[in-house]
Amino acid sequence: MKAAAPLGLSTRLVHSGEPHPRPGGAIAMPVYQSATFAFTGRDPDEELRYARLNNTPNHAVLHAKLADLEGGEAALVTASGMAAIATALLTVLKSGDHLIVQETLYGGTDHFISHELPDLGIAVSRVDPARPDAWAAEVRETTRAVYVESITNPTMAVPDHEAVVGFARAHGLVALIDNTFASPVNFRPPEWGYDLSLHSATKYLNGHSDLIAGTIIGRADLIEAARVRLNHFGATLDPHACFLLHRGLKTLALRVSRQNDSALALARFLREHPAVSAVHYPGLEDHPTHAFACRFHDGFGGMVSFVLRSGGEGVQRFMERLKIAVAAPSLGGVETLVSAPALTSHRTLDVARRRALGIADGMVRLSVGIEDVADLIADVDQALSGAGAATAR
Repeated sequence: MKAAAPLGLSTRLVHSGEPHPRPGGAIAMPVYQSATFAFTGRDPDEELRYARLNNTPNHAVLHAKLADLEGGEAALVTASGMAAIATALLTVLKSGDHLIVQETLYGGTDHFISHELPDLGIAVSRVDPARPDAWAAEVRETTRAVYVESITNPTMAVPDHEAVVGFARAHGLVALIDNTFASPVNFRPPEWGYDLSLHSATKYLNGHSDLIAGTIIGRADLIEAARVRLNHFGATLDPHACFLLHRGLKTLALRVSRQNDSALALARFLREHPAVSAVHYPGLEDHPTHAFACRFHDGFGGMVSFVLRSGGEGVQRFMERLKIAVAAPSLGGVETLVSAPALTSHRTLDVARRRALGIADGMVRLSVGIEDVADLIADVDQALSGAGAATAR
């Protein structure tokens, strides 16, 4: 008998992990707003259920769904994206260990590995993701893991995922990746051999800018070790937030598909605008990692960054003139958000380091929503032109 074809991603987003039979016949997963659950202690296999232990019915459904979406063996939700990142790193690293990371990272992650890990006796080396031939020189006897982002924040570069995973395997390292910007719609790290895939579920996975959450997806043994860590840290996602994330996931494919198309259209428009000196979007043919984005990803994502010719002074004028896009330091929601990385996500980096990483003072980051793209382009155009930022070519 021929095996059934695997279900598509949109179908799995709706149906994976759902309880059967449905509780009370409810089509929507109920919120189990309970801190603790009855426990008899009579059966040695009976699970002690308590919300801090991340094992309420709302947690269980999410864990099953998230694991299935990326092809991971297991998953774990956390109270924030940084809780997922910190828990994952502290699961695979201990005092005396060494971590290799790509040189351009989300500012919160960068601050954590630059300040918290050294205080715990964990050394960190940074590598250029575009030069995999040079990574081996950074390996030590104490090296335990390598960490990258599927699309770098905010320069939108895509690494050579095969090179990263191959490097990790060759040196016996755990391969971790922050997949927030790509989302499972565009890239599924476990399918390419990554051990752990991390997300700020606040962003695309939820998609509605109304909760803070994170997730770790990947190898079952590492997820179990991370669960023990997370139980001790107490960075648990509460049941109602689990419900909201569970609901948001069901429309992920629809949202991201629209955002992929709109972001590409905006990037192409910005590339031709006289007020803009550079555009960073992996869907553009002249982006330095376009070939990797085409090879590994199913879409180019909803994040676009660009640099104003007028520099940092023009950024504030531009954002104040926007009528549809909202100035806010987040991403992945249904509404278009705009931010200045030098003032938000990467403000903790000193000016020299920001510039060395390609984060100009005049850089603007757009998280493209699901609005009509013609309206978004018109809004960006009037904000650029009316802010006095445009200059003749």
